Amino acid sequence: METKVKVAVAAARPTVGTRDTDLFVAFQAPFPCPATARLFDMGNQHRHAVINPWARIYSHPHRNPTLQEDIVNNQHLTRRNILKSAGGLSAAMALGTGGALASAAPAGAAGDGHGLHIVDHNEDDPRMWYYRFATDSIGWNPGVNVLLPDDYHHSGRTYPVLYLFHGGDQDFRFFDFEGIREWTAGKPIIVVMPDGGSAGWYSNPVTSNVGPRNWEHFHIAQLLPWVEANFRTYAEFNGRAVSGFSMGGFGALKYAAKYYGHFASVSSHSGPASLRLDDGAVVHWANLSSAAVELGGGTVYGVPWDENRVSTDNPVERVESYRHKRVFMAAGTSPESVWDWVNEHHVLNGQREFRGLLGDAGIPHEWHEVEGGHFVRHDLFNDDLDGIIARLRKA
Repeated sequence: METKVKVAVAAARPTVGTRDTDLFVAFQAPFPCPATARLFDMGNQHRHAVINPWARIYSHPHRNPTLQEDIVNNQHLTRRNILKSAGGLSAAMALGTGGALASAAPAGAAGDGHGLHIVDHNEDDPRMWYYRFATDSIGWNPGVNVLLPDDYHHSGRTYPVLYLFHGGDQDFRFFDFEGIREWTAGKPIIVVMPDGGSAGWYSNPVTSNVGPRNWEHFHIAQLLPWVEANFRTYAEFNGRAVSGFSMGGFGALKYAAKYYGHFASVSSHSGPASLRLDDGAVVHWANLSSAAVELGGGTVYGVPWDENRVSTDNPVERVESYRHKRVFMAAGTSPESVWDWVNEHHVLNGQREFRGLLGDAGIPHEWHEVEGGHFVRHDLFNDDLDGIIARLRKA
């Protein structure tokens, strides 16, 4: 059964139950704890294999993107080598957010720029173009898939763009495995799907002991202007949307609020929306997961927490930043396993808190509560995609 409400005016805040200790009990149990990770070698990259409740597929990010090799088990997957410190966000503020259009780029041969040097690419497929970059923001070479509309190469049109973020223990190919090519067939939108780290949390972490892992800077100050320099996109507020699943849903909510003039639509599919709820369960998990497998003991939010950073990233503390945007959320109501419960219990409670605050503020939003646990619901994603296209500037 699905519950769906479109809120157009202020609404009463729902009562949210909390279970303050359950998540930490789960962390302490031997099977989901990221500290049980074992280190192994893939090529010249060291990687961790962990059982992680934020995970869904096996990912091998150092291979070129193909569809046949990596879905081995829908619950366990290998972790990537990622994440780091510092900011460097001032460059992001220079990005254009007004009404100017990007110049019409040719239908091929993307080049270097904005701190990104292409070290690998494949533009053979007419729609899905793959790139891997060297960048000072990340200590290894992150990848990105750019999915083009069917008519991109001959239409001469300029298109809106969706930035689409994967969840924990996934990589830039996740939505290709899920079916994004079929979902977007015939639709006039470019979809950009970058790496975000296995536990990158779409952040520049407070500390890292393994080199740079500045995912926020990579996405906002480098990748976004690179896309607009190399593809025919609307380089403006009404030309961009951001969406994601799980950790990526949090990243979408965070970026939409923090970079207020960048994205006209934001969607969170089973993504957490409240960092401090349940005694800060999401912050604790971000710190634990990143420390164990990404940062060599460093953390996203610091120990003790950098309270200002937590508040800056926390959707429920940035409610006014969602005004005049399209807001979409989805969460499951009936997790079927401990993995699902650790994820979706806190996602659902956090989204309910966030929805209540949006309703109190009179900010329109669309939300769905659906049976099941922590996974991408293809029907809701397609509905959301149609809503995104309707909200953005037309190609």
